[in-house]
Amino acid sequence: MRGIHITSEIKPLRKVLLHRPGRELLNLTPNTLDELLFDDIPYLKVAEEEHDAFANVLRTHGVEVVYLEDLVAEVLDINPSIRRQFLQQFIAEAGINASKYQAFIFDYLDGITDNRQLVLKTMEGINLNELPREQRHIDNSLVDLVRGDNRIVVKPMPNLYFTRDPFESIGTGVGVNRMYSVTRCRETIYGDYIFKYHPDFKDTVRYYDRHNPFHIEGGDVLNLNENTLAIGISQRTEPDAIELMAKNIFAAPDARINTILAIRIPESRAFMHLDTVFTQIDYDKFTVHPGILGPMEVFKITPSDTAGEVCIEQQEQTLEQTLAQTLGVEHVTLIKCGGGDHITAEREQWNDGSNTLCIAPGVVIVYERNNVTNAILRDNGLTVLEIPSSELSRGRGGPRCMSMPLWRD
Repeated sequence: MRGIHITSEIKPLRKVLLHRPGRELLNLTPNTLDELLFDDIPYLKVAEEEHDAFANVLRTHGVEVVYLEDLVAEVLDINPSIRRQFLQQFIAEAGINASKYQAFIFDYLDGITDNRQLVLKTMEGINLNELPREQRHIDNSLVDLVRGDNRIVVKPMPNLYFTRDPFESIGTGVGVNRMYSVTRCRETIYGDYIFKYHPDFKDTVRYYDRHNPFHIEGGDVLNLNENTLAIGISQRTEPDAIELMAKNIFAAPDARINTILAIRIPESRAFMHLDTVFTQIDYDKFTVHPGILGPMEVFKITPSDTAGEVCIEQQEQTLEQTLAQTLGVEHVTLIKCGGGDHITAEREQWNDGSNTLCIAPGVVIVYERNNVTNAILRDNGLTVLEIPSSELSRGRGGPRCMSMPLWRD
């Protein structure tokens, strides 16, 4: 399967992109947690085991698993002439402004001959004490004398195992995103190179580009059907980005999407993306965090008769009515995280009880720790595939966050 084909949240999943958490988690410290968007430091060994269990569940159910680090390494293997360009761009985007460090870090990374190990090192980050000793204090600078050897000079990217966010599959196209947080903006460099150079993906049309001025993240983008997207207006996705993406999609000759539902959710760490509070799990069923229920602002965006413009209409009907109409069903069922119990819902939503990955209609992968919500899903006729999550959940993302679908039936 080459290219992208995603026109649904629930049709059988055939190919998915993951990133196995790596040594970037070892460069998290208590002092950098806020900056790097973590609430705690996962234990890497167990996080890797949990992620492998996730991948094995996918493979067992007929899903081809490919890894971000492997695709980027393949790009560099196939196109050795762009390796220098990749490293220079990576160093610039890492914010390395001192010319002496630019040269030293380039030489250090370029000395890693295996491209997969090189890609993993760019994800991991670089501590000053990893550089050759003669390169650490070249000019006896005040910065070097004050800070010493034991400091990070290239910051890690610990959020990369949430592959849903840096880019999203839309029909047969893709959006390569401008991320909300500075610490995550660099993540999209990998998608940029995959969609420029990888033989399986280089012809994929882009509906959004990482150099656009407005923030959008993949956790806010849901493919309801081949004609309709739902996009969350959230802490991390701006309405300006949604409108720009809509214009790009409607102008694309091969795009079949003619409707975008922009759904406004509360802006908070707990509700960072639409898929942390709302995911589709069957033809007529969704998980939902009860904290977002009630009057919700939903805006319907459609093409305008005027070129380059769109029509935007606030919906008067309920979210359930809008979804039922969009999906062509009589009604939809919103299954509440935690069964609607306030304390249970808050606890299990914090651990991504609403963030399910649907791999076929009515078949979902979930974190096993959300036992109340999982039991309710089973009571509603869902096939529930549980994965361990004591460490993965510390990054505030669930099975949907950790997966970037590339192909569905």
